[in-house]
Amino acid sequence: MPSLRKNKIHCENYKSEIEITLELISGKWIVLLIVLLWEEKVVRFNEFRKSFPEITQKMLSQQLRKLEEYKIVEKEVYPEVPPKVEYRLTKQGEELIPILEHMQLWGQKYLENRVK
Repeated sequence: MPSLRKNKIHCENYKSEIEITLELISGKWIVLLIVLLWEEKVVRFNEFRKSFPEITQKMLSQQLRKLEEYKIVEKEVYPEVPPKVEYRLTKQGEELIPILEHMQLWGQKYLENRVK
């Protein structure tokens, strides 16, 4: 099945707009990549690899492409040898930060209350 037909963003197969947000940030590495970009502002491909040595090059490429496709991240390629590629959050990507900060606070409270 083509990805556009499975993807709720493109086919409008959703019951709540929250599903769209969850689909955009779903994936093991997506949120971590967004947070690193927010903290560092500009990140090169190998800097992602150093920050997350567990991620494979293939997975990192796929996740960054997904973020580009959804206009959360923009990529700038400099005409150099070897190629220099930098990633940064778009304005739309930056708008996710308050949501992620609230999710982090909720997670902290959840963990504190769960232990009691």
